[in-house]
Parts: sequence; C-alpha cells; structure tokens
Amino acid sequence: MTVQASRPARFRQAVIFCCNAGYLPYALHAADQIDRLTPDRAFDFCICHGEEPLSIPESLSALDVRLIRIDTGGVFSGLRLDPRRTHDVYLRLALPEALAADYDRILYLDSDIFVQGGDFAALLGLDLGARPLGAIRDNIQWRTPTRRAEQFRRLGLPAAPYFNAGVLLMDVRRYNEMDLLRRCVDLGRREAHRMIRHDQNLYNAVLQGDWAELSPMWNWQYSWAARLFEAMRYPHIVHFIGTLKPWADRHGQYSPRFARSFDAFIARHFPERPRIEISRGLSPDAPMMRKMLVKHFLSGRSLARYLDRFPTDMTVIR
Repeated sequence: MTVQASRPARFRQAVIFCCNAGYLPYALHAADQIDRLTPDRAFDFCICHGEEPLSIPESLSALDVRLIRIDTGGVFSGLRLDPRRTHDVYLRLALPEALAADYDRILYLDSDIFVQGGDFAALLGLDLGARPLGAIRDNIQWRTPTRRAEQFRRLGLPAAPYFNAGVLLMDVRRYNEMDLLRRCVDLGRREAHRMIRHDQNLYNAVLQGDWAELSPMWNWQYSWAARLFEAMRYPHIVHFIGTLKPWADRHGQYSPRFARSFDAFIARHFPERPRIEISRGLSPDAPMMRKMLVKHFLSGRSLARYLDRFPTDMTVIR
C-alpha cells in the first residue's frame, strides 16, 4: 500500500472523506461547515481518493485540505462490486493502516452529509475503551434494536448491534491491532456471493457488536421515517442515506434549506457545475407527507426509547 499526500500531516487527528470528483463539492461543503464550527481546530481535513485525480479550488485554500492518493495494491480484489463501481468504495477500510504513521484518531465521514453543529474536537477525543470504532446504530435498529440485519441472516450470523458506516470514529492503534482490514477483506472474498452492499456489512459481520455506540446526533439518517423528528432534535450531522440526495431532489421530498446551501456553495466554488434545482418542498397534503406523519405518530414511543439512551451528544455506550 502506497500513500501520496499533497502535504505532510499537521496534527495527530484528522477528519477524512473518501470520494471521487463527482462527490468532491459535497465533501468540501461538509468540511467548510465543520471549519466554521471549529475556528481553532487541531485536526487535519483530508480527502482520500484512488486513481482519479482531484483538485481543490483556490477559493477553498483556507481549509488547508490534505489530498491523499492511496494505492491499495489490489488488496480489495475479489470483493463484491455493483455495476459502474470501483474498489474505491472500500477505501475507508484501509485508512488506519495507510495513515498509521500520521494519525492516532480518524473521524471518517461520508460525503452525503449536512453539518449543523457539534464539538468535533470533543468527538475526536471520546474514550472508546478497547473498541476499535465508534459508530451510530443503523436506522433499521433505532426502533427495533433486536432486529436482525439482512446481511447477518444471509451469513447465518445471530442478531447483534449493527452500525451505519457513514460516520466512523477510528482508534487507529486498536483498529490495526485487531487486524480489521485483513479480517474484513478475508470475509468479503470468502463470502462474496452472499454479500450485499460493501464495507458496512464487512465491518458489522466481523465485529459482531464489538464497537462503541455513539449518539445519533452524529449521524441522523434522514429516512422518511425519521425526517420530521430531525427538525425537533436538530442533530449535528444529517446523513442523506439511500439514493435520493438534496442536490437531485426533483420531487421536493427534502426541506429546501439543504439544496439552497449546496447550491450557494457550488455556485461560489465550482461555477462550472450546473446549478441545483431548489424545490418548494412537500405540500402539507401530499401523499408522502401523510405517509410520514402516520409513520412518525406510530413510531414515536419506540424512537424516544432509543434516543433516551443518550443523555448527551457525547454519551458513549461501550
């Protein structure tokens, strides 16, 4: 595995995105939001990529983003891929090994997020105990914590806490001590015919609950079943899971505030890109709105039980 970086590391902690050119503006939008929240930050912003070259607009030079090309040397060959995907979808698995000389703590973030608040320095410093990862439970278990993930069923594994890999706090030393990269790759190759999706299922199948659970304030998965509650909780990170994204929301299912922010950012820093269409949002009597209202009404009590497990946004369940 080889690493080529645009500059040396300045700190021992980093917030890292892995993306291609298509998602670069959204990763930088999130980094800019975090930077505004952390004026005296003591962590690097990094964007890691594979073979496709990336460049940061000069207008964002103040973010001091560290571009890192990671050549994994074919370590992910044999793993399951969707059509039109490359093995770069597994790149976050390699971050602790590739960057062990530079960082002790890594906060990995997906690019399809919207940052609204939070103390990211405090998050990077959370005590994970002996766990290699801190993460947020996947929304399939927010209301039914004993639900067996479909990947576990296919692999013949028992039900266990199952996390969403869009926000991962990595203890680099512990991660590498547990040899997570090799264990995930070995499982992925051995069970390629039974795997669904990508590294999220590899992580969960290998760890089987051996991870530290963080507050959903750090990864509010913006599904139709929890979208209205987000406005009341105002989480630090909104994560646009699934295929629908606010920059391609032609039917107005999301609040227009997200598209407005992305559009203004892209117009300023990526003027060559098309402007984002901003919808008016859902009508109060739209079928989708009625569907969401019924779901929120029926699930309120079970969701409240889940949220009550986290008295503060810095609560860690180990």
